[in-house]
Amino acid sequence: MMQTCAINGWTLTSALGAGLATLGPALAARESGLRRNDFPGSGIDTWIGRVDGLDDGEALPERWRSRNNALAELGLAQDDFIGRVRDTRDRLGADRLGVIIGTSTSSIGRTEAAYRAMDNDRWPAEYLQPDVHQPHSPGLYVAHRLGITGPALTISTACASSAKVFASGWRWLQSGVVDAVVVGGVDSLCHSVLGGFSSLELTSTQPCRPFDTRRDGISLGEAAGFALLTRPQDAPASAPWLAGYGETSDAFHMSQPPENGAGAEAAMRAAIGRAGLDAAEIGYANLHGTASQANDIAESRALSRVFGEPVPVSSTKGWTGHTLGAAGIVEAVIALQALVTGLLPGTLNLSEPDPGLAFPILQDNLEASIGAALSNSFGFGGNNCSLVFRRRLSGAEA
Repeated sequence: MMQTCAINGWTLTSALGAGLATLGPALAARESGLRRNDFPGSGIDTWIGRVDGLDDGEALPERWRSRNNALAELGLAQDDFIGRVRDTRDRLGADRLGVIIGTSTSSIGRTEAAYRAMDNDRWPAEYLQPDVHQPHSPGLYVAHRLGITGPALTISTACASSAKVFASGWRWLQSGVVDAVVVGGVDSLCHSVLGGFSSLELTSTQPCRPFDTRRDGISLGEAAGFALLTRPQDAPASAPWLAGYGETSDAFHMSQPPENGAGAEAAMRAAIGRAGLDAAEIGYANLHGTASQANDIAESRALSRVFGEPVPVSSTKGWTGHTLGAAGIVEAVIALQALVTGLLPGTLNLSEPDPGLAFPILQDNLEASIGAALSNSFGFGGNNCSLVFRRRLSGAEA
């Protein structure tokens, strides 16, 4: 039985820019992609991680036109990801590839625009898009764009959505449903998100400050990221592995974690255990670290019980903002990049660590060669998902 799967390519587009070539330099230089809110039509006093040059999809066929699909298109176009998938599809067959995409907003921004354009209680013809005005929109679009005819799934479990895609992709490969699977996340800014989180008093008027004693809320962002999962024998020897995953549900509260972080702890323990590792073998953990009061304290308490001894752990939302349904793929890609480049990003905007934290948080960047990295993604509704990535083992060890 397959005990792991290979990451046969990945890419990320966020407020830091399009593709991996923009990500690494921004992390190394500690240059944030956050800006004061300039989303058209929004007067909310906050900071956002907006992707430059993104429109409402004017270049896409009318059937697919939306800001979310435009973001997906921009993300797919980076790091030769489309070419890598095409080569795999041509080798294995289009019906042997699957697609699993995480999102929270889907293309709801397009639906907002349709309502604004209503005339005599009718939507204009250009907004009659049944493949766009539904939660499965990004999964449908990515499968269409990549010419994949195998199963397609969209997961919407709040901010854990595009972490859970890795776990589902693993299971699809293990069960033989597919021979390769494109996983990822796409979430774009829209008024429902900006207004909704502002009404919950969860947004900060400053760039977010994860784990800082002065933190007062999140900075919303948008992003698109993707990875190609295959069986280890179908990937280059240099490809890292998805070695483990853990999924739990708090069953505690719609928008808050339990104060002790029990669900987060269980997810991390499950991921590390499935990877066959001891916690001490994790060289870096990219945290969910939203800069909300409740999440940061709960996550630190969970970390203290899982790890005991300090390891480098950080939140990178000061660079990208909280990209909601795309947070999982952002966190996973940064963890993968830490594994292959040795750059362990610190926590931007953390200058006064909260004395109530139960675990030390990395403030400044580090450079270190690590063998395994953990990625945490926790969402509303008590959705928790942790992933473990590691360098490929030798044949004897595998």
